[in-house]
Amino acid sequence: MRVYAVAAAMALICSPLTAQQLDVEFQVLEDSQAAGCSGATVTGLDPNGDGFLAVRTGPGTQYAKIDELHNGDRVRPCARHGNWWGVYYGEPRQKGWVHGNWLGQWAG
Repeated sequence: MRVYAVAAAMALICSPLTAQQLDVEFQVLEDSQAAGCSGATVTGLDPNGDGFLAVRTGPGTQYAKIDELHNGDRVRPCARHGNWWGVYYGEPRQKGWVHGNWLGQWAG
């Protein structure tokens, strides 16, 4: 019975159904040669403050926080809503919304 419980827990953890869904979706444009979104670096966060940039399910503080990014993390902004950017990042790729005040060093 114990082995079954561990296997069931692993299946839930690895299941795509457990991935966080965004409240406000955006399209990631890619092709087989290169990403279709520009690149940016998280910068300017106060290490004596929170020290992180909240990744949210939509463009605003009213949306749930789903992750944190830190100075030096690379993201690919693909959508914009006011000062908020829909980005993807990491490996495996994750998506979410971040405030643009802390995105810099833009590259095409």
